[in-house]
This record gives sequence, C-alpha cells and structure tokens, in this order.
Amino acid sequence: MQHYHYIFTGSGLSALMTVYEMVLSGKFEDKTILLIDENSKKTNDRTWCFWDEKDIFPSIISKKWDTALFADKNSQRTLQLHPYQYKMIKGLDFYNLVFNLIKNHKNIHVLNQKVTDFEELENYCVVKTETESYTCNQIFNSIFNPYNVTNQSQYPFLHQHFIGWFIKSEEAVFNPYCATFMDFSVEQKGNTRFMYVLPTSKTEALLEYTLFSKELLPKEEYETEIQNYIQKLGITNYEIIDTEQGNIPMTSYPFWKHNTKRIIHIGSAGGWTKASTGYTFKNATKKSHELIQFLERETDMRKFHKKDKFWFYDLLFLDVLNRRNDLGWTIFSALFQKGDSTLIFKFLDEETSFWEDIQVIWKCPKTLFVRALFGRFFKF
Repeated sequence: MQHYHYIFTGSGLSALMTVYEMVLSGKFEDKTILLIDENSKKTNDRTWCFWDEKDIFPSIISKKWDTALFADKNSQRTLQLHPYQYKMIKGLDFYNLVFNLIKNHKNIHVLNQKVTDFEELENYCVVKTETESYTCNQIFNSIFNPYNVTNQSQYPFLHQHFIGWFIKSEEAVFNPYCATFMDFSVEQKGNTRFMYVLPTSKTEALLEYTLFSKELLPKEEYETEIQNYIQKLGITNYEIIDTEQGNIPMTSYPFWKHNTKRIIHIGSAGGWTKASTGYTFKNATKKSHELIQFLERETDMRKFHKKDKFWFYDLLFLDVLNRRNDLGWTIFSALFQKGDSTLIFKFLDEETSFWEDIQVIWKCPKTLFVRALFGRFFKF
C-alpha cells in the first residue's frame, strides 16, 4: 500500500481550502498529500457568497454588491453594507484556482475514487476506496456522516435547504447593484422560508427558495414557489440558464468529539459551517488557516477545537428555531429592520466584543430566547 503523510477524504471546499493554505505556507513541501474524491470538480456545482471588508480571492469574485435588501410581509429595508461588500464566487472558479495551484507541486496527488472506509490503527491510518487502500500519518475527513448528529437529542439539527434558478428575463426588473439578502414576504407555512436573489444584470439573476427547517420538501414545491416569486416580480418571459440545489446542516453538535489523535473532521463534517446561518465559505477560510497554524506546532488532532460564546449563541438560536420554526422570520426582522447591519455582519463573523454582542442580542425577541436559555440548562 502506498503511504502518504496526509490524506484528505473528500475534496470539497474545506479540503481544498486547507491544501491551498498548506501550499501558501510553504511549510509542507516535504510532506506527501493525497486528495480522494469520486467527484472530479469539473462542473460549476454550487455558488458561494459571503460578506467581506477585505479582498480575499479577488481574481475569482464574479460579482459584488454594496447594498442588500431585507424584506418581510410588513416592510422592507435597503441595507448599506459599507465597509463590507457582499460577494459571489462560483464553485468551478474556486476549484480551478486551487487545482491549477497544486498541479505544480509534485508532493500533492489527486485521486478520483469513492472512499468506502477509513480508520486509525496504532501507528498509522488506513483509507479504503472501492478498488485500493492507502496508509497515511493523518486523515482530514470532510465526508459528512449524519448518523452521530441525527441520533441524539441534546443538540438541535436543522437543514438549510434550497433550490435556485439562474434566469434571464426579457424584462429589465433587477437592480444589479443590490442583492436581496432575505425576503420573508413569501408565505411561511409554519417554517422559516425566504427568497434570496442575486442579480448580475438588469435581466439576469439567481433566485433561490430557501428554508431553515427540520424537513425537506418535494422538488416541485421549491420550484412552484420560485415561479410564483418570478411572477410577483412582473416577469412574464424568461429562460432558465442553470439550476442549483443544496442542503446545509445547521447544528452546534460538537463534531470535534469524534476527532482522534490522527483523524480530524473538517468542513460540515467537523462543524465548520456557521450553525446559525449556514454560511460556509468565510468560515472555511478562517478554520483552514487556523488548522495550518495548529499543524505547525501540534500533531494530536484532538486538541483542535474551540467552544466559545458564539458557539453558545448559535446553539440558543437553533433551540429557538427548533421549537418555533414558524417564528424564525421575526428574529431576522427584529435584527435587520432596525439594527445596524454592519454590526450584525460583524457579529455573525464572530468578531464582536461582548458589549457589541449585547447590542445585537438585545434586538432579538426576548421571550423566545429566555425560554430557550432556561430549556438549555436542563440539556447540559
């Protein structure tokens, strides 16, 4: 069996971001690295968006917005994002960026096979595919296994699920300078449901029907709601250029408990997704950078985790959504209709002081969160 220093089981965002950071650090050139994934990442299978005041990955940003619309059934507000911008990156552009970088490094190999199993033995790890086996010193696993989180009740588990249509309209109805961050004016139907619109021109946009809920929907229901929203915008003639579909886990479950000395779970499999929002890209950039710094001084993967105040804030929020999913829109409305949007984004980026935390939290519906707080004490 061929041996590597590091094997990545899965080559999605978190794995590629971590390898990217390894290359940039220049400190892993003497380490052999293998990425294994049955998906060759040759198609644009997803779109990532994030707010940012810096200039990360400037060469692959496909669109930026300086303002964003927030709406509910009662009112709407245009958010001025400065000093942030809301940015879009296409999945394929990111894949190409990383693979073009690593192809020049002979110590990094890519294998398009399906991982069937992996385990830690006494002094090394084994990774099995459908046809071969490999050994390594350490494993970075990003293949999400829902079993642990769905077979427990201490930590709530919700889905952020959506279907999106990239459309081109004959009518010039979109404002290409303003993204629709959340539009809760759509019928809630007992859940937290909203439309998300990213216009790239006056006639082109990505429209996503999104839910934070326990259960998924039939495909037809998402698409019917998108059609209804398109009609509401006054669009009568359009073509669907492309589609996307996703399901992001929302949970504060402590995935790090399953790390071992030689195996670490990363990405959604390691709890890298921001539990309260489902945003992944910005978190992956931070976590991968922290992981590389960790690897430069530590070898025991069990030591890489952080349980802080933001983890607890997310946990309370999910407790509320889990119990009163029909009232999710009221929380976001309380925050964005009157709150300081830049402070909220800073809070969601987990970069606020405790005093700033209080300013954000104080705007939330207090009864919902007080009940969640008392309920949480009985679960620990």
